[in-house]
Amino acid sequence: MIRAAPAEAVISIAGHVPGEGSVGEEVFIDDHDIINEISLDEEDLPDQDDDDDQDEDMMDEVFAAACSPVDASLVVSGGKDDRGFLWSIGSAENVQELPGHKDTVSTVAFSSDGKLVACGSMDGQINVWNTATRTLQGTLEGSESGLEWLKWHPRLHFIIAGSEDFNIWMWNADLSSYGNTFAGHSNTVTCGDFTPDGKLICSGSDDATLRIWDLKTAQCRHVVRGHGYHTQGLTCLAITWDSQSIVSGSQDSSVHIVSINSGKVVGSLVGHTNSVECIGISPRYNWVATGSIDQTLIIWDLTHQAIRSICEHEDGVTCLAWIGSSRYVASGCMDGIVRIWDSLSGELACMLSGHRDVVQSLAVSADGNSIVSVSSDKSARVFDISMFK
Repeated sequence: MIRAAPAEAVISIAGHVPGEGSVGEEVFIDDHDIINEISLDEEDLPDQDDDDDQDEDMMDEVFAAACSPVDASLVVSGGKDDRGFLWSIGSAENVQELPGHKDTVSTVAFSSDGKLVACGSMDGQINVWNTATRTLQGTLEGSESGLEWLKWHPRLHFIIAGSEDFNIWMWNADLSSYGNTFAGHSNTVTCGDFTPDGKLICSGSDDATLRIWDLKTAQCRHVVRGHGYHTQGLTCLAITWDSQSIVSGSQDSSVHIVSINSGKVVGSLVGHTNSVECIGISPRYNWVATGSIDQTLIIWDLTHQAIRSICEHEDGVTCLAWIGSSRYVASGCMDGIVRIWDSLSGELACMLSGHRDVVQSLAVSADGNSIVSVSSDKSARVFDISMFK
């Protein structure tokens, strides 16, 4: 049985403007259901020129969101209006603009201890903010091209980011200093991360290669490419919690498993028929979820390299998030709906409606009670998902 969404909040934060109208027939809410609503009227908004182009820039798409790993209420979001926002679930007062960029804020993330938050932009710059004092810790520069993604080290205040200049850049956020450049890709670095043990860096590129890097020396240990691997650019990757394997997805619809130690392809997950847009590994089960433009979310058993279930959507899947260590996984879709699936049965557990355009990113709060979705419709929304913990 599909549950109705028990609670929803529409977040309106200057440039992140909520859409108007119904939140959908399957969603039933009233005043006491709303867990958070932030709405800024014209007097609250920053001063703007009367120029139409300026107005459009100030009210534009939201591309990225992240939840603090330690503070269950704290969220960061960023979008096409060249700004990030730090805000709290359940509070209409605690909203802070994170300015300083000259282009779209394309990627955001909290450090593993939650003390710092970073916003990366298509201007090639990362701004790092202290979450306790809400002050700018430093600005990290190096790349002169847009940043596709950024990741924090699992223990240290090191940041890596993939760039359109074909490189991975690394900085020490505590010192606001440049650390290293990992050069070798021949096209945009579209995805990447530290291994969970913090020893290596893995990156994928539009050049259809996966590279595994030594963190200290910046030397490439393995290059994975060619026959038996992806034939088109990589779009996403995830690393198993034991730091032994990488699961990567590509524009060519393929999903492959690579051994980090050997750099060899050790398996392929065959099932998608169009570009794979997102990958997530369950913290509890040895399962991986992959979402594709082919309108499916597939749950795979990594041990047996077999499909557990195929979750059908009405439109392409753009993002996903496992809900803590539970058996539930959420998917964001091009039709604006967030769906929650039971990975044990493959059944649809809940549909969360309200967005009027593509869901660009999903983030789950540290306590697992809330999920944040951001969309091209210029809004961020918060849903109560406490029943799925």
